[in-house]
Amino acid sequence: MKSKIQDVRVSLGSGNVFADVAAARPDEAMAKAKLARQIGLIIARDGLTQAQVAERLGIDQPKVSALTRGRLRDFSIERLMRFAVGLGHSVQITIGVQRVDSARLQVAAA
Repeated sequence: MKSKIQDVRVSLGSGNVFADVAAARPDEAMAKAKLARQIGLIIARDGLTQAQVAERLGIDQPKVSALTRGRLRDFSIERLMRFAVGLGHSVQITIGVQRVDSARLQVAAA
C-alpha cells in the first residue's frame, strides 16, 4: 500500500495564539489565559479543592471549574486579578512607554 505525502504549510506563530487565529482583542485574551494559568498553578501547588477555592473567592464551584478548564468568557482581567489576590498572591501592574504600534497587554509570572 502506497502512502500519500501531502504538502503541509507551516507558519511561524507570533507568540500569541489568539492573534494568530484573529481573535477579538488577542492581547486581552492572552492576558486572561496567563492569569488563569497562574491561578491554576496556585490552586495545584496549595493542594486546594474546587470547593475550597470557591469558598475563598466567594464564587460557586462550577465557576472554579470553568476557570481551571480555561473557559474564561465570564471572567474579566480585573476579576482574575482579584482571584489571585484572594488566593494570597500579589498582582503587579507596570505601565511603560512604548511606541504606539507596539503597545501591548502582558502578564508575567514572578
